Amino acid sequence: MISIIIFLFLLEMSRLIVDIEDEKMEKAVRAIFDALGLDYAEQRSDIPEKSLTLSEQVIYDRLKKSAREIRLYKEGKIKLQDAGDLLNEL
Repeated sequence: MISIIIFLFLLEMSRLIVDIEDEKMEKAVRAIFDALGLDYAEQRSDIPEKSLTLSEQVIYDRLKKSAREIRLYKEGKIKLQDAGDLLNEL
C-alpha cells in the first residue's frame, strides 16, 4: 500500500493523505496530480519503521527543541542569544 500526501497551496498549506492499494490506481492518481500541478510526496507503508538509537533520539530531541525555539523567536515570544555573545562565553 502507498500513501500519497498532497500539498495544496491556497491560503494556507493543507495536506490530503490518500491510501492506495492498487498499482494501476496509484499511477492514475499520480497522473492526475501532475496534470493539476499539485506537489505530492509518497510514503510506502510496507517499509517497517525503525526505532531510534539513544544517540539518534538525543539528536532528534535537540533538533526538535531548536525548531521550537526558532518558531517562538519568529512569533516574538523569545529572544535568541547573539552569536558574538555566545562565542565570547566560550
